[in-house]
Amino acid sequence: MTGRIEKLQQEFDIDVHWTAFPLHPETPEDGQSLEDLFAGRPINIPEMLTHLRNTAQQLGLPFGDRQMTFNSRRAQELGKWAENFGRGDAFHKAVFKAYFAHGLNIAADTVLMDLARSVDLDPQEARTVIEQGQYRDAVDRDWQRSRLMGITAVPTFVMNRQRLVGAQTYQDLARFIGSEI
Repeated sequence: MTGRIEKLQQEFDIDVHWTAFPLHPETPEDGQSLEDLFAGRPINIPEMLTHLRNTAQQLGLPFGDRQMTFNSRRAQELGKWAENFGRGDAFHKAVFKAYFAHGLNIAADTVLMDLARSVDLDPQEARTVIEQGQYRDAVDRDWQRSRLMGITAVPTFVMNRQRLVGAQTYQDLARFIGSEI
């Protein structure tokens, strides 16, 4: 990824806490085409994807040719689990890349086990975490917190109850943090 967040952490001595957000929680685990997701809404999907791709390119973020969306709930649960081992940031980045750059189904067991392995976590333990729903409540609490904070999009950066929505440049993030310290 770009290292923007890591640079901000060093410059401003801040801690970053990931909060799970229910972005299209109704999406089936086997995925849904973007065309079906946005059916009946006045959204030009090719134009939207071009805009997202250009923004990602400007920010140095990976973004592939996505035509599907996938349910992120199980990946969020594993993200909470990974945080307990100091691997949360690495896992979240791996999920981002798998989803946005490679278009992988981040609800699929094989993908999730590979992502766990890629950040030095035990894939069999990850499978158990998902099967037993060990972090379901933690994700539910995050979703509730997101609703209470009025968050409606990702990413949303929150500091001192102030929000900055959308993918941001390093300079914009630094200004936001500087104004809130």
